[in-house]
Amino acid sequence: MPAPLADRLRPQSLDDIVGQKHLLGQGSALRNIILSGTLPNLIFYGPSGVGKTTLAGIIALSTNRTLRKLNGTNASISDIKDIVAQLDTLAAPNGVLLYLDEIQYFNKKQQQSLLEYIENGKITLIASTTENPYFYIYNAILSRSTVFEFKTVEPGEIEVSVIRAFDFLRDETGDGYKLEKGVSKYIASACGGDVRKAINAVELCFLTAQPKNKTRTITLQNAKELTQRSAMKYDRDGDEHYDILSAFQKSMRGSDANAALHYLARLLEAGDLASATRRLMVCACEDVGLAYPLIIPIVKSAVDAAFQVGLPEARIPLADAVVLVCNSPKSNSAYIAIDKAIGDVRKGKTGPIPRHLQNVHFDGEDNENKGQFYNYPHEYKNHWICQRYLPDDIKDASYYQYGENRNEQAAKEYWDKIKGL
Repeated sequence: MPAPLADRLRPQSLDDIVGQKHLLGQGSALRNIILSGTLPNLIFYGPSGVGKTTLAGIIALSTNRTLRKLNGTNASISDIKDIVAQLDTLAAPNGVLLYLDEIQYFNKKQQQSLLEYIENGKITLIASTTENPYFYIYNAILSRSTVFEFKTVEPGEIEVSVIRAFDFLRDETGDGYKLEKGVSKYIASACGGDVRKAINAVELCFLTAQPKNKTRTITLQNAKELTQRSAMKYDRDGDEHYDILSAFQKSMRGSDANAALHYLARLLEAGDLASATRRLMVCACEDVGLAYPLIIPIVKSAVDAAFQVGLPEARIPLADAVVLVCNSPKSNSAYIAIDKAIGDVRKGKTGPIPRHLQNVHFDGEDNENKGQFYNYPHEYKNHWICQRYLPDDIKDASYYQYGENRNEQAAKEYWDKIKGL
C-alpha cells in the first residue's frame, strides 16, 4: 500500500516548507540555528499539519547524529531505555537525535527519564506538540529547550501545495487533470490552515474523478463534498477547544455580535452544544448581570429550548440569546463582589455570626442578656431597619459596589434615600 500523498510529497529542504516564514525565512533565528550545525534541544509547538514533523526530518538529515523517532501516543519507558542503551556504542557514536512527536502524551516519569541524557548532551531532543508546552511539558525539560511556535498556514500559501499535489498525481498516474474554477482556492481555504488536510483532500478529489480520455475533471462540487468540515480544527480535550470557548465569551463580553456568532457557529459545527450553552449562561450572569437581571431567565429559556429541539434547530434560540447578551448593558459588579467575599472566607476572615441573626437558641441560666433581639425589617417603614448583619470581626467589609448602569444606579438612588445616606 503506498504511503499517503502528504508523506510522498513531504518537503526535503527548508525552502520547500510552506508557511512559517517567521521561523524559516532568511535571517530568522530558527533557520540560523539549523544552518549553524550546532543543534540545541528544540520544542515545536503548533497545530497539526503545519510542518513540525517535516522540519524535524529535514534537521535530522543535516546532522551526523543517529536519528531515532518516538511518538508519545504509543511509546513507553522501555523504548527510551532501548535508545539509551545505544549511547556510546557503534550504533550511535556521536549521540542520538531523538524526535519525540506528541510529547504531551508522555507522563512526567517518562519525560524525566530523558533528563539526564539531555543534560549531558548525549541525546538532543526535538519534540513536537499541538498543546501548550508550558502546561504539558515537564519544567526541567522546558528549561533546557527552546520553544518555537508554528502558525496555521495562510490559504494563499497552501494553494501552492494544492497545485503541486495535483501535478504530482498527474505525473505519478499518467492522467492529466482539469480543475473547475475555484477548486484549488476552495481546498486551500477549507482545510483550516492544515497543509496535510489540503493534500489529503487533493488525493481524494483526484482518485474519485473518473478519467475520460486520460483526463480527470475535478469539479467544485466534488471538492466541497470531499473537504466538508475539514476546516474544523477542534479537540474537546485540547487547547483549540478552550481557545474557541474563550473567544466566544470574550466576544459576548465585548458586545461584538458578529464575532460571538462566528465562535458559536464553530462550536455548533463541532456538535459541542453543551460547552456553547454553558458559556452563554455564564456570560449572561457574569458579564450582563445586574445591568439587566432579566437576561438570566431569558437565556436559560433559550438554552432549554436549544436542548429540547436539538441541532441543527438549536442554533436559532442560541443565536437569539447570544445577540441579546451582546446588545445588553454590561455589569460585573456582583461577580466581583462574590469573589471578594470568597477571598475573605478563604483567608479565614469570618467570625461568629451575630446573635440576633442566629437561629433561635436556648438561653442558659448563665446568660444575663436573654433573647435574640432581631429586628424584623417588615415591621418598619420602607421595610428596612438599621442593624448589623456582618460578623463583628469584619463589620466594615465592603464587597458590592453599584455599577454605573441605569438599573444599578436606580437601586442605589432608592437605597441611599431609604437609608438616609
